[in-house]
Amino acid sequence: MPEIQRSLISGECLYPKSDIMPDKRVTVCITGHREKGVPDSIWGHAAAVGAVKRLLGFYLDMAADAGYENFLCGMASGTDLWAAEHIAEMKRAGRRVRLIGAVPYLRHAERFSTRDKELLRYAERNADRLVLVNENPYITYSYGGAGSTLYRDRNYYMVDNSSAVISFFTGNSHSGTGQTIRYARNMGRRIMSFGNAEVISALDRAGGVPELLEREELFPENIFSRG
Repeated sequence: MPEIQRSLISGECLYPKSDIMPDKRVTVCITGHREKGVPDSIWGHAAAVGAVKRLLGFYLDMAADAGYENFLCGMASGTDLWAAEHIAEMKRAGRRVRLIGAVPYLRHAERFSTRDKELLRYAERNADRLVLVNENPYITYSYGGAGSTLYRDRNYYMVDNSSAVISFFTGNSHSGTGQTIRYARNMGRRIMSFGNAEVISALDRAGGVPELLEREELFPENIFSRG
């Protein structure tokens, strides 16, 4: 049996990917941009970030309402950790959901900011399982060699073990999010995505106050229940 390692951030157990094979029929994975990918708006950057978080929460809630139980998250800064935070809140509210964190490699958070490390620690401690996609404890990301595919492998693992994808995607096809979306499309996964236009429109509708956004107004029907 492969050795179980521990996170350098939280000390939580990191299980080999061969040990974690969720039922993809009720599993959705999350992908999206970091905070710097959030669009500018007349309401300010912080308000736009708040709108992304609010919309992301609506998508996660609708997925759970439609029967998805497992939420597979890549544990990167930005969209991933915002999603993990919301899923943890869903769990505390008694929702029947599981957070599965897909950690690309042991040292992936070495360059995270202090704030992002705190969010990651919180996400890891609230996860039901943490998967270490590459089990080599010494490997790091690089543009060439063995470390060049670490994030791709994490992204593919998530899509392979899901039937649907939730994404904050601005259209940058060269990003990791773009890579994940392309692979998911090629694999026939269901893709539920929102981008800059949806964020700005929602924020304008709320007068620049993300907390005023209401799911029922933006989504009269659950988008996961269609088709």
